[in-house]
Amino acid sequence: MSPFEALAEPNRRRILDALVTGERAAGELGEALSISQPGVSKHLKILKAAGLVQARADGQRRLYRLDPRGMAECFAWLQPHRRFWADRLSALEGHLEREQ
Repeated sequence: MSPFEALAEPNRRRILDALVTGERAAGELGEALSISQPGVSKHLKILKAAGLVQARADGQRRLYRLDPRGMAECFAWLQPHRRFWADRLSALEGHLEREQ
């Protein structure tokens, strides 16, 4: 699955948002996001397959964290769009300043 396909599901985006602050166990994610344990596990498996998260063993539990390599594809795709909007917003700002 591509990172974009994985990001299409809202709960997966919520999981990624929760991982921005650092590593978390699947159980912690489920509690914080009110998602069942099987649901969190399913989403984490998809996010891992898409290269968006990494897992490491910590005793009997697994800790998940963001994988910046997986997001690189998304950032690369977004870059031309960011430039497009930055140029447009700069032009709008200039226009508004001239109107004042």
